[in-house]
Amino acid sequence: MVYLSALILGLMGSFHCVGMCGPIALAIPLKTTSWLARISGGVIYNIGRALTYSIMGAIFGLLGRGLVMSGFQQWVSVIMGAIMILSVITPSIYKNRFNAEKGIFSFVGKVKLSLGKLFTQRSYGSLFLIGLLNGLLPCGLVYVAIAAAIATGSSVGGGLFMFIFGLGTLPMMLAISLIGNLITLELRKKITRLIPYAIVFIGILFVLRGLSLGIPFLSPPEKAMHVPTEQVDVSKPKPDCCH
Repeated sequence: MVYLSALILGLMGSFHCVGMCGPIALAIPLKTTSWLARISGGVIYNIGRALTYSIMGAIFGLLGRGLVMSGFQQWVSVIMGAIMILSVITPSIYKNRFNAEKGIFSFVGKVKLSLGKLFTQRSYGSLFLIGLLNGLLPCGLVYVAIAAAIATGSSVGGGLFMFIFGLGTLPMMLAISLIGNLITLELRKKITRLIPYAIVFIGILFVLRGLSLGIPFLSPPEKAMHVPTEQVDVSKPKPDCCH
């Protein structure tokens, strides 16, 4: 259910991506020798982007793992779910009134400079690198997905969540690269309005997961969220092998 939510967030969030990353997707140097070459290049670009998301998810999932090992597994899921919900219902967060680029202006500038150089090359390698760098650019929706990756409580889980999220954005971003602004502005606006509801839905899923209400798949009992460890019965005497 958690990974399905990653796919849903990616699919719906891709309409938001049209406005944020659409210009890059439109400008990537695809090979024009055939439609197969164009499609392959578009997929390679998006796989690179999803891979960067996956690496970030693994890193932040490792942070979540540390919290889990400290005994805060349930609280991590509840808190991260609450953050996702608050990012929607608190206008100052959801509307991103603070500019993320201001705090990391130098880093973002270097990323954009590297992207500019790669756009002069028409190769699969450059498309892959463009995707990798594109994934580093500030994006509010990616931050929401990272919060969910932390809540998975593991490096593998966080990486997988973010990779699936990236794959969810692939169909729309690939379409933009291949055939331009296919989706009308009005339709994009209508679908974009649904994104906050999807974020709240996923946030509720994580809160329920952390509450351990005993609901199969949705909110498993607490003992099901922990890896079982070998129990040693100290009440039984050890066999004497030294007769």
